[in-house]
Amino acid sequence: MSEIEDLAIEPSSTVAAGHNGGPPLEAEHRPEWGDGGIGNYFYWKAAHRAAWSNTSPGIVAFRIRKAERLGLTYEEYTLEILERGRHLQIEDVERIAEIKQARADRAASNRI
Repeated sequence: MSEIEDLAIEPSSTVAAGHNGGPPLEAEHRPEWGDGGIGNYFYWKAAHRAAWSNTSPGIVAFRIRKAERLGLTYEEYTLEILERGRHLQIEDVERIAEIKQARADRAASNRI
């Protein structure tokens, strides 16, 4: 056999005529709530929006100052209030360290 015959590509029987066999141009549609059922998705979405957007400017300024004193971001400090129902204090050294470690872990995983 010649080299040209060795390189010949056999047409695939699974590909339709006129199709180049490449990947689809558009990804399959996936709803924003994921592959499972809707469940309480829209309730959670509305609650998340209300928790993060209905805060007065004075409260936001207070939380920003408090978060900076603790070495946290506004989002980390506010999330702690929303999840645990309490404001972090300087004495909460262990919990603050956990939050900072989680931030470092996220940053490390994003770099990979």
